[in-house]
Amino acid sequence: MPSPARQAAFAILRKVETGGYASDLLRSETASLDSRDAGLAEAIVFGALRYQAQLDYLIGHYSGSQRKLDTEVRIALCMGIYQLRYLERIPPHAAVAESVELIKRGPKRSAAGFVNAVLRKVNREPVQWPTREIELSCPEWLLARWERTFGAETAAGIARAALDAPESYVRISPAGTRIQDIGSQSIVPLLRLEPGETLLDLCAAPGNKTSQALETGVRAVACDLHYHRLVQMKPITRRLVVLDGTHPLPFGRRFDKILLDAPCSGTGTLGRNPEIKWRLRPEDLGDLQRRQKALLANALDALAPGGLLVYSTCSLEPEENQEVVRAVAPEMVIETTMRIPGRDLGDGFQASVLKSKKAANG
Repeated sequence: MPSPARQAAFAILRKVETGGYASDLLRSETASLDSRDAGLAEAIVFGALRYQAQLDYLIGHYSGSQRKLDTEVRIALCMGIYQLRYLERIPPHAAVAESVELIKRGPKRSAAGFVNAVLRKVNREPVQWPTREIELSCPEWLLARWERTFGAETAAGIARAALDAPESYVRISPAGTRIQDIGSQSIVPLLRLEPGETLLDLCAAPGNKTSQALETGVRAVACDLHYHRLVQMKPITRRLVVLDGTHPLPFGRRFDKILLDAPCSGTGTLGRNPEIKWRLRPEDLGDLQRRQKALLANALDALAPGGLLVYSTCSLEPEENQEVVRAVAPEMVIETTMRIPGRDLGDGFQASVLKSKKAANG
């Protein structure tokens, strides 16, 4: 019987194929496992997703065939090849035998012999990757747009950074310690918060930045579109509002400071969320931009005279950053900062600090 870790990894990868998110699924599906099994499941799931293009190529390389495989068969082979080539401490016989058992227990049990035969050919010899898309395990369209925006060296660095497990960073505060990416930690200080100020956190869940802001003594209102995400923030604050910020905001007052950490493509977080690079399509950026522009326009309407608004995303794409901020008056933009994976520590982020120019009676 396959180990609990591999059974969980197989089930999670099947759900990712149908739209699930690996991080969320790992939390729920491995909650009952011991730490060792949970850790192995996480390593296999993220590894299979980060290296997906290489693994798909290696299936054809070792099988001698480019035929299309059933999803369950492809996942079992990707899991097995990843363990055999990329994980140092996994005994080869365990990686092979348990991948075969995963197939035997499912609806494609007739493919068990094929899986066994392919995995027994896997070795750690160097492979000549035929394209940079496969070598960097990143869609060519993303590589090409990063090259246009940042240059070839930086583009390759972004893709290589997405192949590594992200470092864990701990933020120490008076309220205790919290795991929070170092890039994420850099956003709230841009608001220059002062005790007693009013803060609107417009897209607040899961609440890391709200918690960070509250340490400064501000009076914060945290909002989000999704109730199930917002309700998890009750231990942080009770001033919670479910709303869609693309519509006019319901508040009868204006706020001294506003944080708009907008929903985005997440291309700055591919090491943490590797499935994004396989799901995102160029046309998605236009849809995201329309939502982001509406959020920013409504947020600015709620900003007090002389107040500061930080517009941030964990995206590297100009459509979601510069082109959104371009809709406001240039003199309102007083600072812009960007973090790029492979160049800077942590996830990729871009943030712009805007200052309201409205008159007191405006």
